Amino acid sequence: MATIRLIVNEKNYTVDADPQMPLLWAIRDFIGLTGTKYGCGVAQCGACTVHLDGKAIRSCSVSTSAVENKRITTIEGLSSDGSHPLQLAWQEEDVPQCGYCQTGQIMNAAALLAEHPSPTDDEITKSMNGNLCRCGTYQRIHRAIKKSILIKAQTLR
Repeated sequence: MATIRLIVNEKNYTVDADPQMPLLWAIRDFIGLTGTKYGCGVAQCGACTVHLDGKAIRSCSVSTSAVENKRITTIEGLSSDGSHPLQLAWQEEDVPQCGYCQTGQIMNAAALLAEHPSPTDDEITKSMNGNLCRCGTYQRIHRAIKKSILIKAQTLR
């Protein structure tokens, strides 16, 4: 066991955990933020996607000690009230069916838009390619990403 300092959604946390424990479990079990989901455990599905210093990562495959003192953002940190343009677009496009993968999808899309504010259709497809959706809502996800760009532009007026 080790004492590890984590910065999650702009708040400081100290956890006593095995340094090799996946970040996913520190977020869920020690910090109590359950929006980040466990999917496959081998970084293949994207359900556990969070941001590490602004970049999308799979939290199931990164050790807690490897992210000490780095900025971690979960779905709960994207906005406190669900008003992030992606969250609004997800609702308008009625994206979720079962909803399980959606937090990972949104977090991956947010990282894409932070890096490419106006991505092409091909860039969206390529970036979202590693996030799996058992319900097959890929077309709605794609539309929601495009719509979020418009929503953001409207809020800036």
